[in-house]
Amino acid sequence: MVNISDVTAVPGPDLLTPDNCAVLFVDHQPQMFFAAGSGDRSSVINSTVGLAKAAKVFDVPVVLSTVAAESFSGPLLPQLAAVFPDQKIIDRTSMNAWEDVAFVEAVKATGRKKLVIAGLWTEVCVVLPALSALSQGYEVYVVTDASAGVSPQAHEHAVQRMIQVGAVPVTWVQVLLELQRDWARTETYVPVTDVVKEHAGAYGLGVVYAQSVIGAHAAG
Repeated sequence: MVNISDVTAVPGPDLLTPDNCAVLFVDHQPQMFFAAGSGDRSSVINSTVGLAKAAKVFDVPVVLSTVAAESFSGPLLPQLAAVFPDQKIIDRTSMNAWEDVAFVEAVKATGRKKLVIAGLWTEVCVVLPALSALSQGYEVYVVTDASAGVSPQAHEHAVQRMIQVGAVPVTWVQVLLELQRDWARTETYVPVTDVVKEHAGAYGLGVVYAQSVIGAHAAG
């Protein structure tokens, strides 16, 4: 029951903020994209890069990881690597990133309890670390449009499996705007709207239109 006297204009603790989350990119690699059939690959790439730029705008810690980069899967998506040119990429042999010591240590080093995860494929390289992290007390948010499975069914079943144990499905634009949350935050206003214009499709065109008609500081 709501106690009206306790209601205040403050954000809830479940919201993502630049200070409480880390973003994990798992296996966005050529070989994995070849078999990704749950959605348009170009859209997944766009969403992945949009999520990466969102993390960079707000200085959110990021972990980049690949699997068998030199022997099978190829390098990290170049557009993703370009957002973090100085970031170490953790290569693994394990399909479950949470069974790789270097990966887990990198996650622990962020000091964050909310993990925003995106990767290929959803039913393997996302669901396995997501379930593992949840079992150890982390809060997990799965960026569904920056992830993909080998089929629509595989992707959807993996998302549902993660939801059943507590993961929260989100989209990359949702993450971006949740981190911004107030257009009066002028220090990130321009970088955020730049990301929107570049990666958010019709929404981005809407911002271009608003800024051209209303003015440069038209709110998103």
